[in-house]
Amino acid sequence: MGFVSLGCPKALVDSERILTRLRAEGYEVAPSYASADLVVVNTCGFIDSAVDESLDAIGEALAQNGKVIVTGCLGAQPQKILDRHPQVLKITGPQRYEEVVASVHEHLPPKHEPFLDLVPAQGIRLTPRHYAYLKISEGCNHRCTFCIIPSMRGNLVSRPIGEVLREAEQLARAGVKEILVISQDTSAYGVDLKYAAQPWRDKERRARFYDLAQALGELGVWIRLHYVYPYPHVDEVIELMAAGRVLPYLDIPFQHASARILKLMKRPAAAEDTLARIAAWRRVAPDITIRSTFIVGFPGETAQDFEELLDWLRVAQLDRVGCFEYSPVQGAAANDLGQPAVPDEVKQERRARFMELSAEISAARLAQKIGRTMQVLIDSMDGDIAIARSASDAPEIDGTVRIQGAGGLKVGSFAEVKITAAGAYDLEARLRT
Repeated sequence: MGFVSLGCPKALVDSERILTRLRAEGYEVAPSYASADLVVVNTCGFIDSAVDESLDAIGEALAQNGKVIVTGCLGAQPQKILDRHPQVLKITGPQRYEEVVASVHEHLPPKHEPFLDLVPAQGIRLTPRHYAYLKISEGCNHRCTFCIIPSMRGNLVSRPIGEVLREAEQLARAGVKEILVISQDTSAYGVDLKYAAQPWRDKERRARFYDLAQALGELGVWIRLHYVYPYPHVDEVIELMAAGRVLPYLDIPFQHASARILKLMKRPAAAEDTLARIAAWRRVAPDITIRSTFIVGFPGETAQDFEELLDWLRVAQLDRVGCFEYSPVQGAAANDLGQPAVPDEVKQERRARFMELSAEISAARLAQKIGRTMQVLIDSMDGDIAIARSASDAPEIDGTVRIQGAGGLKVGSFAEVKITAAGAYDLEARLRT
């Protein structure tokens, strides 16, 4: 069986769950289209470019193999797939694990009995062995006008806290050194469960963002929090970061700074004084790294709105940022706001200016780390050079720490290093002696 996984880390976790189930039933994962009897493509449908990538991947799988099952976010729009690829065997939406497995059974019956096959306790993972994503909920209760995730994945559905903590514990026992907590809205965790408590390690734990972070902090591994909205109760978690219980790293999708644009976006944090909150967090946890993503060129964005965003970023001094040009998404409420579209060349120019400023800020903040010692996690080796990450760096989206003369280190191990140089996004280091 071949498997193609596209999209965000949340989709990657979906792929891992499907693969774990199928592997337990005796299915092997083929390394190429030619060696596969069937291919599953887990798609993304968030923005137009992701839709195009997914449709191209389906087409490639059909051309190279011929037997294709489609799942994931784009599966919520089956006609869009069938118009381009009517020969696919089956289409299911996101989180439809049982339907995917049933379709695989139909078109490629299992040859082995499940009890004869061994699967690691932590399940099948598509990440390196030393880090893993932990998805704590599905869906979202917000209705941001640029987003169609709720229409594809539904409202917030949190996993019971006991189930989440047991999975995290299995990961730690299996040797995972870093757990990255993900969802559509991590800080809303447990709202739909009314914060129902369950026992774990002989203690009742409430299904609440703070309680979850506190419990995960007992595992003795790096805990990194992603997709956090700046609700007031997030302040409590900053105290856990200051105490070293979870990594001092916060991924918050601010998206913009203009009050007018935030209102048009229907962002839940539109009324918050985010600059004051950021300053308060840094007073509590001075080493905190704040990452965020932004959209430029949203319908109706004026030059003044964009300048407000730049001014905000100059004050906020965020450590890590990503920036996207607004792309119309079929079915998004932003299409019906009656606001004028921003020309493509203007969007491109604004994104370039935004990223130029963010690079200057990043370089200045990283330069302050020269001479400091820190713990890093080794991701890969290139001869006697180790490519690692610090507490400030999430895999694949943030910077790296290059360690010279590190031939004795192993992937997945921690090391103590001294920072010797800094660029716009990455650091250079040597082993601490």
